Amino acid sequence: MNGDNTTAQSHQFQAEVAELLNLMVHSVYSETDVFLRELVSNASDALDKVRYEAIARPELLGEGERLAIRIVPDAAAKTLTIADNGIGMDRQELIDNLGTVARSGTKAFLKGIKDAKEGLGLIGQFGVGFYAAFMVADRIEVTSRRAGSSETWVWSSTGGAGFEIAPASEEQAGRVPRGTEIRLHLKDDAARYLQPHELERIVRTYSDHILFPIELVDDKGEARQINAASALWQRAKSEVKPEDYTQAYRSIAMAFDEPALTLHYKVEGRQSYAVLLFVPSTPPFDMADPGRKGRVKLYVRRVYITDDADLLPAYLRFVRGVVDSEDLPLNLSREMLQNNPQVVQIRNGLVTRVIGELESTAAKDAETYATVWKAFGPVLKEGLYEDFERRAQLLGLGRFATTATSGEELRSLKQYVADLKPNQTEIYYLVGESLDRLKSNPKLEAARARGIEVLLLTDPIDAFWTTMPQDFEGKPLKSLSQGDVDFGLVPLLDKDADKPEDKGSAEDDAAVIKTVKEALGDQVSEVRASQRLTDSASCLVAAAQGRDRELERMLARQNRGSGAKPILELNMRHALVKALATASGAGRQDEVGDIASLLLDQAHILDGEVPADPAAFARRLNALVVRGLGTER
Repeated sequence: MNGDNTTAQSHQFQAEVAELLNLMVHSVYSETDVFLRELVSNASDALDKVRYEAIARPELLGEGERLAIRIVPDAAAKTLTIADNGIGMDRQELIDNLGTVARSGTKAFLKGIKDAKEGLGLIGQFGVGFYAAFMVADRIEVTSRRAGSSETWVWSSTGGAGFEIAPASEEQAGRVPRGTEIRLHLKDDAARYLQPHELERIVRTYSDHILFPIELVDDKGEARQINAASALWQRAKSEVKPEDYTQAYRSIAMAFDEPALTLHYKVEGRQSYAVLLFVPSTPPFDMADPGRKGRVKLYVRRVYITDDADLLPAYLRFVRGVVDSEDLPLNLSREMLQNNPQVVQIRNGLVTRVIGELESTAAKDAETYATVWKAFGPVLKEGLYEDFERRAQLLGLGRFATTATSGEELRSLKQYVADLKPNQTEIYYLVGESLDRLKSNPKLEAARARGIEVLLLTDPIDAFWTTMPQDFEGKPLKSLSQGDVDFGLVPLLDKDADKPEDKGSAEDDAAVIKTVKEALGDQVSEVRASQRLTDSASCLVAAAQGRDRELERMLARQNRGSGAKPILELNMRHALVKALATASGAGRQDEVGDIASLLLDQAHILDGEVPADPAAFARRLNALVVRGLGTER
């Protein structure tokens, strides 16, 4: 026995794990082959880790020891064993790694796996691949000894509410001198996973490029290697088939979709390194992870170092793959990774190549690029806020819904600029929560009357990147909900729409504006005549130097708003504004106050907000309607 505890101790699964296991155990997924890929990938990671730790502590590895993964089917016992001589786990690591799901977004994953028609495709993208084994096994035993430790522990579970941890017996400890052995007691309907040809097919399909030998042990105890065990990224592109790339992507990225883009190249010269990167076609569930970490693995001379080297910026975190350096020292620490000039050079080179590949795809294969943008456009937009050096390139990669598009059609800024109206010198946009609400926003009225195209931005990140000074091909981007807007030099589509008789005098307009400002007091920072409106009576905008209205609303919901008062713009030709002028001239101050408040409240409503006092809004509206009905009689 090992350790102070000589009896098994029972533990409850974390709530999310229990729910996940229930889904696994009662699933009807057809692609159950995934469990073997997941367990082999975990074993490969364990071998990578022990090889890396042995750089500083050579005693962890025996001299000349062969690192390998073994698959042992036992038809008589109906068990399948996957074993490795990697880093292993101690008692607490077994509890932490196999009893909890520590990654963020667990609930989103569970919902997705319930809702998706092919929910199994979500496994592995989310770091819960081990639990896939319960699709084929009704009992799992994990025997593990941490490298450098003398204790061996056994984790076991039937996939119910919990699991047991116990010290290993002498026989179990003898089988696992270091590393981990996972023994699956297979369900009756999973008997095919005891057939050698079936196991070999799965390994060749999903794990052929794993760098360590994967050995299949027959009923005589003889082992033979069943994978190529070669680094795909070190091969010449001419030697690699498309299906090889797909298999490598699925193994490296723990994904089931097809890669939308593949970058495979070598850099030689002052630095030498091989690169194999993939852009997925569907987003993984951790795209919104607050940590915003990339998942590109760094190798040094085929030795895995880390997947936390920040080789790509956060706005390219959807890219998966491998970078294998010939020059970096093997004993790189986290601090050295951050400051190493060679790593910085690699990082800059990777970003340039990835963005260049995206640009090339956008120009040559619009359909593929549309898939990439649909999946990762909101993430790429983060670069507009964070990467000043490449902002122009990223703007060029942008695809946007506009007032000139319908359905799922998107347009580039290059297309927008090509269709500028005569005398139009700016690119106009409007930020909001939904496309439907933006399309009905009154701030579009004057632009629509002149046929001016407006970008309709609905991603949360849009409220942030647009705060940075942006221009495309010399044309600045301008918000229709912030500052002054003057379309005077752009001709109207209907030249008869601008009727001189509809215009009041400047003195009359100034008097109405003053009256409304006095009635509303400090509810608004300013009242002014609008150049945006043609049909609606009023709208709210932000000051030129303030935050855009949508950003202010977003921050206010998080109690981070500035408290800045909006500007109320009035359509001086609108009947309601004219009625206010008439009431003011007749000295009906109560009516003036009601109309002024209604103008403010309806502007809030058109922005998707609730009036500050809904009851007062209803009372004023009712009074105005009743007054109008009484007049008509």
